[in-house]
Amino acid sequence: METQKFQHRHIGINAEDEKKMLSKIGVNSLDKLIDQTIPANIRLQNGLNLPEALSEYEYAEEMALMASKNRICASYIGMGWYDTVCPAPIFRNVFENPVWYTSYTPYQAEISQGRLEALMNFQTTVSDLTGLPLSNCSLLDEATAGAESATMMFNLRTRDQIKNNVNKLFVDKNIFPQTLAVINTRMEPQGIEVIVGDYNTVDLSDGFFGAIIQYPNSNGNIVDYKAFAEKAHSLDCKVSVATDLMALTLLVPPGEWGADIAFGSSQRFGVPMFYGGPSAGFFATKEEFKRNVPGRIIGVSKDAYGKPAYRMALQTREQHIKREKATSNICTAQALLATMAGFYAVYHGPKGLKNIATQIHSATSLIADELKELGYTILNEQYFDTLKIGLPSGVSQYTVREFAEMRDINLRYYEAGEVGISIDETITEYKAHELLAVFSMAAGRMEVFMIDDLPEKITIKDEFLRKSEFLQHEVFNSYHTETELMRYIKRLDRKDISLAHSMISLGSCTMKLNAASELLPLSLGGFQNIHPLAPKSQTQGYNELIEELGEYLKEITGFAGVSFQPNSGAAGEYAGLMTIRKYLESIGQGHRNIILIPASAHGTNPASAIQAGYETVTIECDSHGNIAVEDLQAKADQHKDHLAGCMITYPSTHGIFEKEIREMCKIVHEKGGQVYMDGANMNAQVGLTNPGFIGADVCHLNLHKTFAIPHGGGGPGEGPICVAEHLIPFLPHHPEVDGSTVNTVASAPYGSAGILPITYGYIRMMGGEGLTHATKIAILNANYLAECLKDTYGIVYRGTTGRVGHELILECRKLKETSGITESDIAKRLMDYGYHAPTLSFPVHGTLMIEPTESESLSELNRFVDTMNQIWEEIKEVENGTYSKEDNVLVNAPHPEYEVCADEWKHAYPRSKAAYPLEFVKQNKFWINVARVDNAYGDRNLVTCLCDMG
Repeated sequence: METQKFQHRHIGINAEDEKKMLSKIGVNSLDKLIDQTIPANIRLQNGLNLPEALSEYEYAEEMALMASKNRICASYIGMGWYDTVCPAPIFRNVFENPVWYTSYTPYQAEISQGRLEALMNFQTTVSDLTGLPLSNCSLLDEATAGAESATMMFNLRTRDQIKNNVNKLFVDKNIFPQTLAVINTRMEPQGIEVIVGDYNTVDLSDGFFGAIIQYPNSNGNIVDYKAFAEKAHSLDCKVSVATDLMALTLLVPPGEWGADIAFGSSQRFGVPMFYGGPSAGFFATKEEFKRNVPGRIIGVSKDAYGKPAYRMALQTREQHIKREKATSNICTAQALLATMAGFYAVYHGPKGLKNIATQIHSATSLIADELKELGYTILNEQYFDTLKIGLPSGVSQYTVREFAEMRDINLRYYEAGEVGISIDETITEYKAHELLAVFSMAAGRMEVFMIDDLPEKITIKDEFLRKSEFLQHEVFNSYHTETELMRYIKRLDRKDISLAHSMISLGSCTMKLNAASELLPLSLGGFQNIHPLAPKSQTQGYNELIEELGEYLKEITGFAGVSFQPNSGAAGEYAGLMTIRKYLESIGQGHRNIILIPASAHGTNPASAIQAGYETVTIECDSHGNIAVEDLQAKADQHKDHLAGCMITYPSTHGIFEKEIREMCKIVHEKGGQVYMDGANMNAQVGLTNPGFIGADVCHLNLHKTFAIPHGGGGPGEGPICVAEHLIPFLPHHPEVDGSTVNTVASAPYGSAGILPITYGYIRMMGGEGLTHATKIAILNANYLAECLKDTYGIVYRGTTGRVGHELILECRKLKETSGITESDIAKRLMDYGYHAPTLSFPVHGTLMIEPTESESLSELNRFVDTMNQIWEEIKEVENGTYSKEDNVLVNAPHPEYEVCADEWKHAYPRSKAAYPLEFVKQNKFWINVARVDNAYGDRNLVTCLCDMG
């Protein structure tokens, strides 16, 4: 039946609602509105050539079949990915819970206290285990975290080092190859020379600003780096260490032997491998380097009544404020997966984690002993979970592999002929027996291994064993039963607003429906339990999904090539710019180093350009919010000999489809540059126009925006790039897939492949017709809100025909003069109504940017309009003197439950006005946990670890 189509479940507006909204806007058809919104010269004439839409049931069947084509084997490949056991209460109550996976980045602290506490747990886990006092709340993956550490060490150079242009980075040869590849990609455009060698023999006195080592290293060896760190520090050389959180429950932490930075992946803390991701990278350092730390940091402050409150700290480091001077271009991180890893530490506690690590190491030790008996050589003197195995005479790597694959076992195979195994927490007596049987048969031996249990067997030397305590805070020692953990998780999720509560109207962020039918396949073992470096013969399901999804995205964008490797939108920006860079070098134009960026662009644009080695030149916007074409032309002329390209967001960050977009592309091309289109606003293009048709050369796509992947409280994200034909050879490669390290930008070959089924499902169930209709409704909803709010707040920018795109900017700048009320006061007051604030003071300071998305119903849009109009009336009450500028519902917002329920009430307005400003609020009140948070106090008194809270 027509009404049962998935598009009618995803899109919130029905035909009857559509008529009412069009009448309000003043047009007689949806197509007429689109004609008035999108310039005719960029409109597609034909629909999207995509397969016919599937029903939700048909999609579930297809995904079950696709998952079954991935063969689940016992993977002992290691290299940063390990099988793990995600505790069921975490998987069910967090990973599968829309309160956790649909919440937004916690910029609005008062309605984010639950996920902020969960991320503080993660930070504390990382700090305690690494022995370093300051951790951020996750990065994209291990390899990018390593690259971020290199950049941070470069930025921490002494004055003399800067003066003498010290630009060499030492990287030990025994780090994971994918980490080295990403570091090489990132350092090249920065003019940083990467020297790969042996930490034992390198001469650090020869002008090095930093060194990166691994502990335990890629081969599994535990190495004493203390003397190396001391030598490095004596030469003003910082030391960064790739490490393993599970190993650090047994090993002396890096912070205790002199590391300045520790980084790695928290994947083995209960997050499935998912064919490479998503999983949270971690990053810890010394407190003195806090201003240079990449990514987000959760801190503790106090609210208006002095009550402790969590918040994101030191946000002035971030790219949306510092732009080209930001510490990194990190925007999306891996918050949902960091939350899961943090709960894993909470559930197991210090004793449980140490028991798991001991089990892993003991099994490894037992297997090592048995292999020696079979004639194999263990090439590690000291190890935690990984063995590098030399083969006896007459035994080939091929023979071992043949017997391993017969038993559905994956091992690591070195180029020089050795074999590697990495043991994980899923090891059992049976699995150990099967693993040893492979090596026995390969050696022509017929031993029968009687392994009835895995006894504790610690073979690590005492000098390497950890003596210090960790995770002593109460939270890690209280919730070890499922009942207690479930209730703790529930206590936290009640403190957060998510899409499960109400519309999140953030402009530029597209907080649309993340449908349950799209997410359910992620629970299938065939998608969860696959190692990213497993043989292609075992990953047919993923191969098909990635191939088909790539074709769909090429059709949607109008481009010829695609890479899924970038695992965030900002990483996609960077990958796209690096693709342009390599192309220009290939045609002898590598000297081109200027990127033009509009003043209205996302802060990640200039940050990504700087990271890719470019200089940025700002293009001004006119009084209507459009890119000033005359300024673009003038600056393109001025820099014609060095112009590499221009970054354009379309429709613009001001919510406008600029008519001159094709002319802009032509100007850049005529001067020898490439056009990069930021795909953040692709939600307004799909099916109606596309970057390739418009004239761009490359774009990235925020799958966590346009294509339905959840935000997860700040991540996961996925930012694939699509490119024109001439750029295909320069797309990201991967050393473990094709042997090339050109433009490697992530640990895994396909980035966070585990969440690609969500986008695949969105496209397959919507079909071309549904995707196009969704775009139209997104534009309808935005124009409806603009019409409803124009006479109160006013709309800052409109297109030439008076229409907005899929988002709009409310004018709030004049309110302060007449009432003392700011846009921030409005944002906080919205919380009392149960709403998350729109985007605050971006891209125009003093405004609110709203994107309603196509998923919201008319009734929800009207509730939001009623709320905004009621807040307008509250502002007027301040203007006319009903309430003073010092004591009114806006400047005191939000009103937490403990304040409203207190015996004493000091405000001039009644409690009912504070708590129940409209009738609908009474039906579904979201009670806030803290009053307005003091941001400045939290930065002046930085606390980023539970153990420092007192």
